[in-house]
Amino acid sequence: MSLGAGLRLAVTTLTVLPVRAGRVDRPAAAVAMSVAPAVGALLGLLLAALLWLLREAHAPSLVAAGVTVAAAALLTRGMHLDGLADTVDALGSYRRGEAALEIMKKSDIGPFGVAALALTLLLQASALTVLPFVAVVVAFAAGRVAIPLACRRGVPAARPEGLGALVAGTVPLPVALAGAALVVAAAVAATPGRPWQGPAAVAVSLAVVVLLVRHCVRRFGGITGDVLGAAVEVATTLALIGLSLG
Repeated sequence: MSLGAGLRLAVTTLTVLPVRAGRVDRPAAAVAMSVAPAVGALLGLLLAALLWLLREAHAPSLVAAGVTVAAAALLTRGMHLDGLADTVDALGSYRRGEAALEIMKKSDIGPFGVAALALTLLLQASALTVLPFVAVVVAFAAGRVAIPLACRRGVPAARPEGLGALVAGTVPLPVALAGAALVVAAAVAATPGRPWQGPAAVAVSLAVVVLLVRHCVRRFGGITGDVLGAAVEVATTLALIGLSLG
């Protein structure tokens, strides 16, 4: 069944959790990309628990936040961070089409990518020094809402092969919007003193992702696995920042 295969594909693709891989095809990919926000919420729960343990152990706030950010990278194989660096390098080159895609294929990281990684990790760690645990779960779920939004119907793949070709256009728009609406609604609990702040932070982060994906489609001809990684990190970081304000 596509449901079971899709759930396994979501976990094995988006985390390092020890789940046996199943069938890999577009029907399974459609399920996997659709349930990505749930996998993000699970990841957020694990990271929130780690952050709580570190705080209970009286670790300095920045140390606790830094370890949590490092754990997030380990639990996702650093895949999204790598995608962010490659995408920013390609965008920073001002090249289009195949020329930009060639830059994304390179194994090294250019100055734009290095700057993007450093700023992203710094901002995420800084936000985690003050966030409550529910906000951590919401932020990482919001980061994975970027995946069905980027893989919604009508968004093409930049290449005929690779992860982008497998998942591009697999998620019906109502499913992507439903996932976004659920996380926006859940964000009310992340900022109880300001019930509007959580939903606003998530909504802004997802709006930026839509604009980023549109820009990447215009520059590259479609999405790639790297673009998905960049969308995840951008959404997560903006959600963390927005939830930490005030």
